[in-house]
Amino acid sequence: MAVISSPTYDPTTTATNLANSYVAPTKAILDKQGTKATAVGTGLTALSSALSAFQTALQGLASSTTTVTATKATFSNTAIATATAKASATPGTYSFYVQQMATAGQVAYDIDSGAGGAGPAGANAGNLTINLKTGDPIDVDLSKADSNNDGLLSAKEVAAAINASSDNKSRVTASTMTINGKTRLVLTSNTTGADNQVASIDSSASVDAGLSDALSTTNQSVLTQAVNAQVLVGGKNGTLVEQASNTFNVIDDVSFTVTQAQGASDAAVSLTVGQDSTGTAANVQKFVDAYNALMSAVGTLTKAGDHTVVESTDTNATPSPTAEDAAFYNDAGVTNLRDRLSAILRDATGGQSLVSYGITATKDGTLSLDSTRLNKAIAANPNGLDKLFGRAGIGVDSGVLGAMNKLTTAWTSSAGGFITQRKEQNDKLQSNLADRQATLKDQFNNAYKRYLTQFTALQQLQASMTNTSNMFTAMFTSDSSS
Repeated sequence: MAVISSPTYDPTTTATNLANSYVAPTKAILDKQGTKATAVGTGLTALSSALSAFQTALQGLASSTTTVTATKATFSNTAIATATAKASATPGTYSFYVQQMATAGQVAYDIDSGAGGAGPAGANAGNLTINLKTGDPIDVDLSKADSNNDGLLSAKEVAAAINASSDNKSRVTASTMTINGKTRLVLTSNTTGADNQVASIDSSASVDAGLSDALSTTNQSVLTQAVNAQVLVGGKNGTLVEQASNTFNVIDDVSFTVTQAQGASDAAVSLTVGQDSTGTAANVQKFVDAYNALMSAVGTLTKAGDHTVVESTDTNATPSPTAEDAAFYNDAGVTNLRDRLSAILRDATGGQSLVSYGITATKDGTLSLDSTRLNKAIAANPNGLDKLFGRAGIGVDSGVLGAMNKLTTAWTSSAGGFITQRKEQNDKLQSNLADRQATLKDQFNNAYKRYLTQFTALQQLQASMTNTSNMFTAMFTSDSSS
């Protein structure tokens, strides 16, 4: 009798494979959409960062106090003084003679470091009042100055109390030195000028007599006499300007600091204020670099993938390209942003554009700077570059910088900007895809359960049929006994 034979099924494996096949077309679509949505979300974050960095660069190039065209101030002898100039400084040459440098005062008091010499410590130690030639006095509380709790105040402990005083406000620094076995309390003014020197210490009414005597004016020695800076504007026979600081602001929008006094036979030094071609080129290069960085980021986000088809070893798989397109490949919005930025570069103001100043586009859309051409254009039209560039910032947008800032703000604004809008749309899409994936999972589970039930029943039927076949075979074979 023939034996009944039939395919053998594993219900679990078969149900899983069939359920996967059932949801595979929809799953492939949802997976691709999910991958795209994730890439778009990442791309929007990258684009936002690139645009924000570009805007920061634009706004830093020109402000109420700075311009793209740089100005410098240079002394004929930089050992005597150095200077800086704002962009608004008027070109010109000035003569100065540095008669005297301002210095910070330093005084010392001999304090016997022997037992009891610096006065008793504790609650009855009293207060000191340090008087400067001008300004508020410095009150010093000595009640907690005894750091080692030996019942006496040392010169170092007095110095520490002076430095810690809330009245001090870093106006005076106290320290100690030992010369020929004698300890000195040294008070150094932290600001130059005669008026900032320590004039006296008032302690007679509140501290130990020994300490009071040590800090008296008669025991004060001047280590460095505080004096004001003196500069003659206009040369040796010019107008005297005297002040506590070594930094002067006698020329509008120019600041200079004297670093060395001149000798009686020295000639006056000259200060020249004028255009800084190197600084201007550096500023323009900052714009070029910022623009190129943005274009590089946009280029990465819009790059086409490698569409060379790769056949899968899985016969059931769909052939796929080796690399997907970037998040914004063929994206109309991002492409329009790139094209409008490029158009702004070419726009002319007063018959001139950035090209006139040596800023040109290369084949890949980035910019390059010809410094020689830039300097020639500035020499021919000193104010043209700043007029062309303008300023970037809310309420002050003008020129190239302003036009680009307005355009990028339309993308980066948190109040309805394009990136915010697109992020909201993409978030909704991802949420919808997550819901659809959950629904698809339910469909898979339902199909799996259905197939598992069916093939489990089929397996049981096969087993029953096989058992019956085996029984009949055993009954009717020629060697069976009956």
